[in-house]
Amino acid sequence: MFHRECGVLKTSYEADMAFYPLPVARWTVGAIAVFFFLVLPLVVHEYYLSIVNLASIAVVGALGLNILVGYTGQISIGHGAFMSVGAYTAANFAVRLGAPFWIALPAGGLMAAFVGGIVGIPSLRIKGLYLAIATLAGQLIIEWTINHVTWISGGVQASIEVPRPDLFGYTIATQRQMYFFLLVFVVLAIVGTMNLVRSRIGRAFIAIRDQDIAAEIIGINIFRYKLLAFAIGTFYAGIAGALIAHQWRFVNTDYFPLMDAVWYMGMLVVGGMGSNLGPIFGAVVYRGLAYIVDSYFPILATMVPWGHAEQFATLGLLVYAVVIILFLIFEPRGLAHRWHIFKAKYRLFPFSY
Repeated sequence: MFHRECGVLKTSYEADMAFYPLPVARWTVGAIAVFFFLVLPLVVHEYYLSIVNLASIAVVGALGLNILVGYTGQISIGHGAFMSVGAYTAANFAVRLGAPFWIALPAGGLMAAFVGGIVGIPSLRIKGLYLAIATLAGQLIIEWTINHVTWISGGVQASIEVPRPDLFGYTIATQRQMYFFLLVFVVLAIVGTMNLVRSRIGRAFIAIRDQDIAAEIIGINIFRYKLLAFAIGTFYAGIAGALIAHQWRFVNTDYFPLMDAVWYMGMLVVGGMGSNLGPIFGAVVYRGLAYIVDSYFPILATMVPWGHAEQFATLGLLVYAVVIILFLIFEPRGLAHRWHIFKAKYRLFPFSY
């Protein structure tokens, strides 16, 4: 059968190390690529593409948090603050220095990685809930710094207008063009994460997550790899923040509240931690719920006699919370685990074992 390993012969190291050794897996990935690169941008209205763009940025940010939490076991509640560092760095590079986006974007990621490395220093001594509180403190310190250091943000409640990305004289002006622009970063983030997990560094991250004392006994430098996990995870967050700055074309601290970090953790719960597919599933579900709440709950408020717009907006937050609680109760390993079960059954079909 074309979907089973038997009969698939590997005659080179490259074939043995391939991401998708089975023909059916390669065809599936090719079909998904055709759908996202050709079909979706041609048939979907620009408004809905703007929602897809936000989901794409959320995928990049969630992949970074998954490296930190899912693969290394370092709980962080400061992801929104690291995204704001990337956004403000990219905005200042673009506005004050006139740097093109291909300099401003990596600058945002590198600055977020630098700040993330500093916030991650306590991870040598503490972990679990204590580390989560330390990252929460980092979130509050970063928020205060951005709000009160005027040469970064212009002051409390001030905004920075970000120019449109310009690629060799071609300005990205529409949501359709932005879709292709963001799709490149999503593909790079996914492929980069897949390669990282298969590398020596990724295996060290997983060893630290599973049992840090055993990892140290076999020679893994715990402190170096924990800091590296913080730097890589926050680099992704900085890139996501810089992409948001170019998507919204404005940067304001209100765009990166503390709740963002909670929702990103929720994405990992819904999608599944420690899996490359988990952040993708979680980001899509979260943005889908956000669209439903923003679009249909105000209509629902007008249909109910006792309805009030503010009450239904609060009800939207309850929807997110209920979804996360239901996943924690019935499927704590997330949608990625369900997808792996489905694939296992498909490969064994028609046998039940």
